Amino acid sequence: MNKYYALFVFSILFFQVGAQSIRKNFTEMSQYEKIELVNGFYALRSGGDLINDLATFHNDFFNFDNTIDPTRLDLHFNLPDEPERDIFLAWHRRQMFEVEQALQNVNPRISLVYWDSSVERSVNSTLWNQDLMGSFDANWSLGRALGAEGSLPITTGGGDNNVNVIQGISGTSWPAPDSQTVGFYAYSNRLERGRVHAGAHQWTGGMMPTGASPRDPVFYLHHTNVDRLWQEWETNNPGSSGFIRTSMLRYDGTYVFNGQTLPSVNPNSIIDSRVLGVFYARNGLAVLDNYIVSNTYNPEEVFYYQFVIEAGNNGFIVPSGRVARMESLNTIELKPGFMAQSGSTFTARIDVANSGLTGKSNRTLVVNDKPFDDLDIKNIVEWEEDNKDDSPVFLTTFPNPFINKITIKLNKKTDCSIEVFNMMGMSIRKESFQNTDTLEINNLYGLSSGIYVIQVVNGQGELLLAKRVVKL
Repeated sequence: MNKYYALFVFSILFFQVGAQSIRKNFTEMSQYEKIELVNGFYALRSGGDLINDLATFHNDFFNFDNTIDPTRLDLHFNLPDEPERDIFLAWHRRQMFEVEQALQNVNPRISLVYWDSSVERSVNSTLWNQDLMGSFDANWSLGRALGAEGSLPITTGGGDNNVNVIQGISGTSWPAPDSQTVGFYAYSNRLERGRVHAGAHQWTGGMMPTGASPRDPVFYLHHTNVDRLWQEWETNNPGSSGFIRTSMLRYDGTYVFNGQTLPSVNPNSIIDSRVLGVFYARNGLAVLDNYIVSNTYNPEEVFYYQFVIEAGNNGFIVPSGRVARMESLNTIELKPGFMAQSGSTFTARIDVANSGLTGKSNRTLVVNDKPFDDLDIKNIVEWEEDNKDDSPVFLTTFPNPFINKITIKLNKKTDCSIEVFNMMGMSIRKESFQNTDTLEINNLYGLSSGIYVIQVVNGQGELLLAKRVVKL
């Protein structure tokens, strides 16, 4: 085992390069890291205000089924029978990376951390202390109501160390990360709609159960945890994830933020978080494997974790001409699969002199109470486990694509009507139904192939559903 100890102290040049990312549980954070992360979020409200920009974008393109324009693309709640629309996990992975890169422009030593809501379930958790997520509630008028609604997931077998069974998806069991019992689209749908994702949004309250949830910094800790679970699932089910769509809103090469055009990202190119240089640590161990340093995003890739870094299992390569650094306050172990090729620059450092990373810090919080822009905030109504009123719930629409007929299943009988529109907004067909839980339109052979929109209205004239369907 190779262990490396204090080679040299940090110089001011360190802050001129960006880090890659070892993300850990927020409970492992030092006082220094808490202060720097919180200050980083406050700093993102300056300039172009990335937090507000992401919240506005997320709100504008939140959910196809919740908008009056069901023909446009969206980020959330596409059912397994709509795989051509699904980008939920990939889009939020790229969103977390965008925020983390911005935070590292403020301080390269900090990375996003994750909130495992199946373990840290209390309103008295240190997550909500003023030195972490607490100060944002009042300063940014988030209106949190911790625990007032919704339910957090529960886990058996040791929390984030062993996510075996997580309850909370309409009473069913959450599949284990190494389970092959569900395909990717079913997995993504359950993850998104159940307590693991949706439950934490509801439980937090305020901005979190709305389309503008990215206004709350805890959103990024929560979605970092969702990303971690997906990474574990894909690692244990290699090759299972995949997307039909090859481009994503915001990350399609056309969106401009703060004078810079964001890159085009194919969701299939980031199925493994390690492509972005993102690794997840847990229980004091960060395993860096299956990775080739590329310096794509940063001229020097820096991996910091205060406990144990283990690199090289299944390969960790620093090619010629590339630059990488590993830093720890404890142990760096280079396994036989580690290789720093001739012509590369690699440094491993145990920096015991930099006690600020784990000990007391002279840094102070720099807060602001900058108000957010006015926004027509969309409330989320698609949480699967919390349809508590008497409104009918649309269980599925099938087949999609269709040839001759469209069928919609409800969870209760009701009076309603279905209307079919073409993409020019012209009404093609309308039928009414009374006291039924199965809505069916037949004899659609005569329609031309293409995209149509179906709308379902209840007996009081209220729009219940707007959905895009494809005619073969």
